[in-house]
Amino acid sequence: MRIDPAGWPFITGPLAPAAVLAAAGRASGRRSLRLAAWPFALLAAYMALFFRDPDRRCDVEPPAPDDVLSPADGVVMVAGEPQEGVAPEPAPEGGWQQVSVFLSVVDVHVNRSPYHGEVVESSYRRGSFLAAYRKESAHRNERSELCLRDTDGPAPRTVVFRQIVGVLARRIVTRTGVGRRLATGERMGLMKFGSRMDVFVPRDCAVLVRVGQRVRGGETVIARWSDAG
Repeated sequence: MRIDPAGWPFITGPLAPAAVLAAAGRASGRRSLRLAAWPFALLAAYMALFFRDPDRRCDVEPPAPDDVLSPADGVVMVAGEPQEGVAPEPAPEGGWQQVSVFLSVVDVHVNRSPYHGEVVESSYRRGSFLAAYRKESAHRNERSELCLRDTDGPAPRTVVFRQIVGVLARRIVTRTGVGRRLATGERMGLMKFGSRMDVFVPRDCAVLVRVGQRVRGGETVIARWSDAG
């Protein structure tokens, strides 16, 4: 299975002491040293699992042009009206619907573009590290925000999406920027450990997921333009 390049330092780090302890245990005949190697080996195995980067349906079959796909694996926290009860309002200015996906530490953390088009705005903000499932994390945590615009149709279509890190995460990896064109479902970054992603779509989109639903990045259709056809 493919491993995201950002994961190799986390995998090789614990493998080094595991190899040293295992070799020392074999050389000395001390079983305790061999046993001490196991926690490091298991940590390396978990890191390989965490940074896995599996192919998804969008990698072999182009999505429908009106579909908005989930940008990540996880559980839907918000589906429909943008979050309320926090200040400042976390949604971008204008009329939007919001889909938020919470990623646990066992989910695939490679992120994908929810729609296609050109990145016309990009911003990064440092912040605190609240648990990603808390509403306050939308405007207080470290985050990266991208605005994607498709101008190929009769009217421009805009989707805004955010990478928001959680209490365990300390870094967002965003591998795109202003002027870059993205395909629907294309890999565009990664969030290290527990995190969430927010997707904002216009009100002429129909939101197709519900709170509590599990979704898969690059496969689950979370919204669809209602003026299709």
